[in-house]
Amino acid sequence: MGLYWPVRVIALRTIKNFLGSKPEYGDAREPALTWYRQALGADWSSPAAVKREIGSASILKDGRAVFNIAGNKYRIVVWINYPYRVMYIRFIGTHRQYNRIDAQTV
Repeated sequence: MGLYWPVRVIALRTIKNFLGSKPEYGDAREPALTWYRQALGADWSSPAAVKREIGSASILKDGRAVFNIAGNKYRIVVWINYPYRVMYIRFIGTHRQYNRIDAQTV
């Protein structure tokens, strides 16, 4: 077993801003924070490591990944710098909102 380097997650504010934007997003609070805590404790050194831990994650090009939370009601898009174990939260929203963005460039 090699060295363990937990992921550093940047921009929790993105999640907080989304949760505070409308009262109807309140049901995303616990799933989003649960996902956040899981990401903080992860050792995601590669896209394969993400898939091993969260099989439902969608791996995109250039370090992008999409996570479904709250029973697939919401999506979180991140950019992961795998060598440095740094993850940037780029987007959180409903599936409808997700369909209006380009997850590869957001």
